[in-house]
Amino acid sequence: MQTTTPNRPILVVLCEPLDAARPTGMDAIERVADVRYSDAAGLPDAIEHAEILLLWDFFSTALRDAWPRARALKWVHVAAAGVDTVLFDELRASDVVLTNAHGFFDGPIAEFVLANILAHDKQLHENRALQQAHEWKHRETRRTAGSTVLVVGTGGIGRQIARLLRAVGLEVRGAGRRASENDPDFGAIVSSAALAEHVGWADNVVVVAPLTNETRGLIDADVFDAMKASAHLVSVGRGPLIDEAALLQALETGSIAAASLDVFVTEPLPVHSSLWDAPGVTVSAHMSGDVVGWRDGLAAQFTGNVTRWLAGEPLVNVVDKQLGYVARAQ
Repeated sequence: MQTTTPNRPILVVLCEPLDAARPTGMDAIERVADVRYSDAAGLPDAIEHAEILLLWDFFSTALRDAWPRARALKWVHVAAAGVDTVLFDELRASDVVLTNAHGFFDGPIAEFVLANILAHDKQLHENRALQQAHEWKHRETRRTAGSTVLVVGTGGIGRQIARLLRAVGLEVRGAGRRASENDPDFGAIVSSAALAEHVGWADNVVVVAPLTNETRGLIDADVFDAMKASAHLVSVGRGPLIDEAALLQALETGSIAAASLDVFVTEPLPVHSSLWDAPGVTVSAHMSGDVVGWRDGLAAQFTGNVTRWLAGEPLVNVVDKQLGYVARAQ
């Protein structure tokens, strides 16, 4: 049985499995708070009387089942940029504050997107296949500078992508909830609700929007039909943003040329999925932001916020639970 020290806040860390690598830097927190480590099965018991919950297993949906026992809960932190797996109706309607890893993955994901665009334009994947076949085949590659990119998602990650791509000479526009002109990062932002009207402009379409009720299935058959036949899709947001059946059809019929996919509706991608062998597809294992040391960085971001909370200071990276992401004003 776990013991509790009077007048010390209770903080629960959800790890799955329980013996998985735990966040670093918790020693200082354990000196001022009662820290409990739990897996999904034990969460209903562990969360009773707890004020803070860290979802270190950031894809877990265990809080939904444990919610009736979370009567003292005041703050939930998700160690990820996306909060779609935890934002159920009861949490959304409650006074519990939700924070996330906003900002941490911006730079790494932007680099990953640039790497995928360069690999496509310079035919690096084809080079590897030819090397394995011991075949010498000279080709001409595409110039990346001067090509066009539509970034679907205008939050922090999307903006960092835009800044990096513009710095190497690409022309960038954004697609978001509200259209605007003269944006400092995107230049122009078009309405994502009218995506099919604008997507034909782009040589590359980068999908990094948060997953919400409004964005689920946003990249559908109409959008693929409106894209250039030479277009390259880069998906680094959430898998359900894209209608995978429509994507597969677009690739197989030549409606688009290529897709670099890091996220999928079902993860890991099932071994029998047709996307593995679809023409023009490269697959990576949901790793666009996971640079060396990323777990330590996420832990430091959380423990810094705990220090603020214990000192009575405002938390950073507070998610607007109605929108499903951290509002830009923060």
